[in-house]
Amino acid sequence: MTSPYPFSAVVGLPDLRLALLLTAVSPAIGGVLVRGEKGTAKSTVVRALAALLPEVGVVAGCRFACDPDAPDPECPDGPHTPGAGAERRRSALVELPVGATEDRVVGTLDLQRALGDGVKAYEPGLLAAAHRGVLYVDEVNLLPDHLVDLLLDAAAMGRAHVERDGVSVKHAARFLLVGTMNPEEGEPRPQLVDRFGLVVGVTAPQEAAPRAEVVRRRLAYEADPAGFAGRYVAEDAALAERIVGARARIGAVALPDAELDRIARICLAYRVDGLRADIVVARTAVALAAWHGRTVVTTDDVRDAARLALPHRRRRDPLDPPGADRDRLEEVLEQETGPDDDPPGGPPPPPDDDPVPPGPTDISETSESPDPGGPPPPPVAPEQRPPVEPADGSVTDKSDSLRDSELSDIPDSTDLPDSAGVAAPGQLAFAGLPYKPKLLSIAGRANRQAGAHAGRRSPALSRHGRVVRSRAPIGGKVTSIHVPDTIRAAAMRGSTRAEARDVREAVKVGREANLVLFVVDASGSMAARQRMSVVKTAILSLLRDAYQRRDKVGLVSFRGHDATLVLEPTASHEVGVVRLAELRTGGRTPLAAGLRQAARVLHGERRRDARRRPLLVVVTDGRSTSGPDPLGAVPLLAGVPAVVVDCESGPIRLNLARRLAAALEATCIPLSSLGA
Repeated sequence: MTSPYPFSAVVGLPDLRLALLLTAVSPAIGGVLVRGEKGTAKSTVVRALAALLPEVGVVAGCRFACDPDAPDPECPDGPHTPGAGAERRRSALVELPVGATEDRVVGTLDLQRALGDGVKAYEPGLLAAAHRGVLYVDEVNLLPDHLVDLLLDAAAMGRAHVERDGVSVKHAARFLLVGTMNPEEGEPRPQLVDRFGLVVGVTAPQEAAPRAEVVRRRLAYEADPAGFAGRYVAEDAALAERIVGARARIGAVALPDAELDRIARICLAYRVDGLRADIVVARTAVALAAWHGRTVVTTDDVRDAARLALPHRRRRDPLDPPGADRDRLEEVLEQETGPDDDPPGGPPPPPDDDPVPPGPTDISETSESPDPGGPPPPPVAPEQRPPVEPADGSVTDKSDSLRDSELSDIPDSTDLPDSAGVAAPGQLAFAGLPYKPKLLSIAGRANRQAGAHAGRRSPALSRHGRVVRSRAPIGGKVTSIHVPDTIRAAAMRGSTRAEARDVREAVKVGREANLVLFVVDASGSMAARQRMSVVKTAILSLLRDAYQRRDKVGLVSFRGHDATLVLEPTASHEVGVVRLAELRTGGRTPLAAGLRQAARVLHGERRRDARRRPLLVVVTDGRSTSGPDPLGAVPLLAGVPAVVVDCESGPIRLNLARRLAAALEATCIPLSSLGA
């Protein structure tokens, strides 16, 4: 077996190493979320932590790692007698893959045996294996919603529940939750982020010397893993002993009322949601004091704990990245933990041989980002909410007296010719406050039982949802049995006892996530009457809706003489907000080019992932003042579910958007009626 990469051999990353060590000292902190770009040793550091964790005593033969001194009274392998035969083993590091099924996570019940023999045949899952150890989720932001719900329940209650058609099993599941993610691939649900006690952001070193040292150590490890690990045995052993000592010391650490009041003032000033932040900061400060060998929490402990525990807890919009208000946090900490607040003489210095820097204040600019959330998106200036629809259904604006029909004959001031045939930079409009849009979904049901994209938009056959019928099992294990039809099948054979051949599987209808591709008219006519501000507000609202429904999103804009793929299909909705804010208007209207570009994008995505159904959202007034007839591009989008958002306004309507919708066999919704 290959030796794991040593924890002490990691170059830089002081915040990440400290956060992991603190959660090892005090698992009650609630785990660590590591945010960083690809190739920054996130997974390497987390896996290296397992070698430092102390051994645990477990009841011999118990598959659920029960503590022999305090066994779980509801353990499925129990009951265990306190003080029964025990054995010691290393703390488990269990990895939860993104593609795991619900049964693999919580465990499975053999429903055929449960129904036919009347016994609970339960096979433990990953939550049971991680009990009293570490549960590591790589790419946690890509985890399906139903698995996120399972993790949230287990993290909140410390127990896992398996409910299958009247058969119930529960067991202890207390673990240290560690997740890693690349923000470019999208943000996880806010509820899941809040469950992580600490959040750390990492980046690759920006200087030559540390980068070269990283490569040098990695090559040495790959050439001789055992020999390389042997060079760091003493340092790793020292860290492991220090974890054990800090765990024994943590119960004696005092948190003075003055520091507790300081924590409350910091959280109030930072305007965090709820009280979990106060509790996590207090626990982290106590763990810091124990780690540094102190018996009293100091102001420095509170400051360093707040920097690790608070940046991700002040999210006012679901599309705001965690840590977007880091500067505000520094202001609050400066006010509440300034030099005048230090105790006389200051806190005692850490030992000289401290293998880990004393805290987040010692951040290396060459190895770690000071902002775990990355740069915030450009500000979205509020201009106006979506216009109120008058009695005649039109959208009016007193700011311009020109009719829409006249605009097509007047060249826009930004439609300047050049050799490339591309319009000039154009005007920049700001979005207003987003609102809740109508649900745009795909008609019909998709069968996504074999490899699903769970979500909340379009109907689909799934493992979650309402039961619509039953069927004979189709390969694999039955995960949800239809009891009435199973009994009916046995009765039709004249038997009073159901057998395996009688089992019927429940067919359920739930919701799936889709690829929502926006095709936006950014031509000069859209700049009139502040219409682009209204359009951007509508798209921003739809982006927020797509985030909440776990969709992938893409953005195509067309103006001048061509169309541009502004945002490639991605799960990172925050990037979509940034690109939308940067979208400029001006020039003619090449509607056909926009439709052709959309067809190319959807064709490429279909080849990458045929299971995800697309939803095309065309935002236009239907005019085409450049290029061929847009109806000629419609056959390229045959069979693609579509919605046309009609942006036409004014007293005279040409209904060109409705004509386009009819050709696409799409639903046509006036922009003013997009709100729920």
